[in-house]
Amino acid sequence: METGAGTGHGAGTGPGGPADGAGGTAGGPVDGAGPERGPAAWGGSAAGDGARRTYDVVLFGATGFVGGLTAEYLAEHAPAECRWALAGRSRTGLTALRERLAARWPHCAELPLLVADADDPEALRALAESTRVVATTVGPYVWYGEGLVAACAEAGTDYVDLTGESEFVDLMYVRHDARARETGARIVHACGFDSVPHDLGAYFTVQQLPADVPLRVDGFVRVGATFSGGTFASALTALGRGPQILEAARERRLYAPRLVGRRARAPLGSPRFSRETGTWALPLPTLDPQVVARSAAALDRYGPDFRYRHYASVKTLPMALGGTAAIGAGVAAAQLSPVRRWLMDRYRPGQGPSEERRARSWFSVRFVGEGGGRRVFTEVSGGDPGYDETAKMLAESALCLAFDALPKTAGQVTTAVAMGDALIERLRAAGIGFRVAHRG
Repeated sequence: METGAGTGHGAGTGPGGPADGAGGTAGGPVDGAGPERGPAAWGGSAAGDGARRTYDVVLFGATGFVGGLTAEYLAEHAPAECRWALAGRSRTGLTALRERLAARWPHCAELPLLVADADDPEALRALAESTRVVATTVGPYVWYGEGLVAACAEAGTDYVDLTGESEFVDLMYVRHDARARETGARIVHACGFDSVPHDLGAYFTVQQLPADVPLRVDGFVRVGATFSGGTFASALTALGRGPQILEAARERRLYAPRLVGRRARAPLGSPRFSRETGTWALPLPTLDPQVVARSAAALDRYGPDFRYRHYASVKTLPMALGGTAAIGAGVAAAQLSPVRRWLMDRYRPGQGPSEERRARSWFSVRFVGEGGGRRVFTEVSGGDPGYDETAKMLAESALCLAFDALPKTAGQVTTAVAMGDALIERLRAAGIGFRVAHRG
């Protein structure tokens, strides 16, 4: 069985562009769609007309580094009834990936391949209309991501990605949140290490504290890991777009509804020594605290006045000073286009740490929560944060949207708002730790 969904040229490279799904041309068939399995009809949070969808989950950008890891995770862990497919711009790359998967998991030999291009609106429309959930690793998202968000919002299809780009998230809210609310699509950004451990970790911490009182939560992040070329490209892109990031944030504030009778804040903290963790705490101006604050604004359980601060946790003062200097140098270098291009050429997308290196990698996010005379220490922890665990988080987020009983939500929502307890239980079962370390 074949249906049209566009075709493209060139091998994909995964997050960091030109990515799998970015550039090239479109206009051909989908390979190996196969008979329908699983739920007979789909009305769901998406596709409210009850139309049948061929797939439950489509992985877009599958031939990139993180895309391949996510495909491997789905091959091993997706339930037997899950109808899923690989998508990207290169049929050659997709076929090679399917052969690699089938060598370990024979049931993947007939896995459907959808050839589509991030620059082809018709191909993306057909892709979005074919599935209940799209998971995409194609970045930098500010360059290559909007077409798929628009297609999912229009089709009423749930969407998850790995972006850590605040500019992209803000622009997608302004441009596509309203339509997604109309169609029932859940647009859930930052479903990897950005920002699942932080968003769900703060949510988990709040649940250990009294309700209906002001709450304060601080998060302290430690990692022992390396990064891929795609992540490096995305980070450099973001660092070089300061004015655009500020403008997107300003535009979002014009559209976002104001909280009435409650407050939810994520101010940038100051560098300090944290007695709670015994480390130096450096403020992290990433997307993560913004996501936590948006969850707090949407959920009354965070109380009438919620504040979150987000830090990197560093053991010694020299390390803290060195880290601050390195960040400053990176920001300065990213402002110069020739330097930025030279740095990207040194570590190209599609490259990433070896399996052995990833096996030695780890992350820990410790939270200190206070409110109502109570204090609690919690921790979210796991293995390689940027790749193995990120692929796990993305895949489990997509499966959670496809199969779990969830609160009724639509539009641009966070992982805590859209999936909350259900995703925490999935991640715990998959080996990511959520624990209460101490209550006071």
